[in-house]
Amino acid sequence: MSRLLAPGGAAPFAATLVVGRALRAFVDGYVAVLLPAYLLALGFDVWSVGVLSTATLLGSALLTLAVGAWGHRFAQRRLLAAAALLMIATGIGFAGLSQFWPLLAVAFVGTLNPSSGDVSVFLPLEHAQLAGAAQGDARTSLFARYSLLATLAAACGALAAAVPAWLAERAGIELLTALRLMFVGYSVAGVVLLWLYRRLPDPPAGQAEAKTALGPSRGIVFRLAALFSLDAFAGGLVVNSLMSLWLMQRFGLSLAAAGSFFFWTGLLSAASMLAAPWVARRIGLLNTMVFTHLPANVALVGAAFAPTLPLALALLLLRAALSQMDVPTRTAYVMSAVTPAERAAAASVTAVPRSLAAALSPSLAGGLFAAGWLAAPLAACGLLKIVYDLALWASCRKHRLQDR
Repeated sequence: MSRLLAPGGAAPFAATLVVGRALRAFVDGYVAVLLPAYLLALGFDVWSVGVLSTATLLGSALLTLAVGAWGHRFAQRRLLAAAALLMIATGIGFAGLSQFWPLLAVAFVGTLNPSSGDVSVFLPLEHAQLAGAAQGDARTSLFARYSLLATLAAACGALAAAVPAWLAERAGIELLTALRLMFVGYSVAGVVLLWLYRRLPDPPAGQAEAKTALGPSRGIVFRLAALFSLDAFAGGLVVNSLMSLWLMQRFGLSLAAAGSFFFWTGLLSAASMLAAPWVARRIGLLNTMVFTHLPANVALVGAAFAPTLPLALALLLLRAALSQMDVPTRTAYVMSAVTPAERAAAASVTAVPRSLAAALSPSLAGGLFAAGWLAAPLAACGLLKIVYDLALWASCRKHRLQDR
């Protein structure tokens, strides 16, 4: 089974991290779809949905910053276990609370993820461990499987967003109660993650001392961090919870239909991640990141102004088939652009600004939705990401990687 989860040449513990990421993606998949419906059922307006989404991303960014600054003092296995405990508390808080300010506090300090990607504190910790578990093409393949299984799991999670409506219709459970039960399920996933992370091996003696702050790779890492922040800010305008809200408000999509849509976009994204290592071997990591991302962003701009639901869905499905191919290649590129001793620092430095930037835009998108400018967040996202693609290619195309 571990050979299916991790490529040949990867350390056995990599499979545990891949499974943990898939489990988190499953619960994140249905939470992103259900969160706006849950908050609206509690009586909040669409701007509040954006504010709470911003709080979740901002809190995750600051927690990731703390891990980057002081996390070297602790074993990464212990930090992952602590994050799992926080995930348990987050699910319990959202399931049991109904008032805005307590929910805002839980959103800020917790691990809830309203986006299609992972911007949580788990990410740099797992990336640093995975980077040391394989080398060269095997590392790209490992990150591709890590992202692929997560995307498949998130697609299944999005499909599970129909469960509350099914429980309300078939079992006679009140819809709000059924929505709360889904957050209880989020906590249960945290319990399983805690068990998984506690099974990770301790690092070899001397590995902690081998980690250093950024040195010779400081320039490329800071440049990538700035560019990734632009990409993340743009992506925050259309996190899955807000995309779900857009589909519901613009075209009147039901929860079940929105869940089905995100299931199919997840499958298409997974297929693109599966193809990413093959494409990267032929045209390179950077070219894969840029030239698959550009047409996806053009499709997003087109979807913003699509006059009919079928055309909008077709363009969004096209975007899904291309937009995530840069995820495993981006991570592999960062890990290959720096020296091995700098990888943990590079993972944190590129993740923190990205998370902070992503935290700023959901409330802006919520305000635009509330003002009736439904096309603006999608169009702005696509245009900003096109700028990011062109700037990334221009600034990094001459940089030599440390290894393949």
